[in-house]
Amino acid sequence: MKTPSSPRIIFPEGFDERAAFETPLKGWLNAQIELEDGYRYAVYFSDPIRLQHDVDEAVKSARPCFAEPGLIIVPEVTVKAIQDAVQFLWKQGFFAYLKAEQGEGVGVNDAGT
Repeated sequence: MKTPSSPRIIFPEGFDERAAFETPLKGWLNAQIELEDGYRYAVYFSDPIRLQHDVDEAVKSARPCFAEPGLIIVPEVTVKAIQDAVQFLWKQGFFAYLKAEQGEGVGVNDAGT
């Protein structure tokens, strides 16, 4: 019986060592997760401080909420925290509840960048 392979994190195009260093400073990152079947899931990683900032901005702008597809809150938006969260959520079946996209993309990196 074949064991399913781990999901692959698809970082934004141009995501390099400098971007990995700067990402915790901005507190958020849009990415995609690709499962073994080729389906991709849009996710948005945020740290709690950035999330609070986004909620505050929504309230100031008279929006009733703040929402992002596949919102995942991590203590700090680092490559390691993203990898750990994706592995945990994959094992929990989290991605089965998201709408999948299929197709080839640009900027495909392994989870290890």
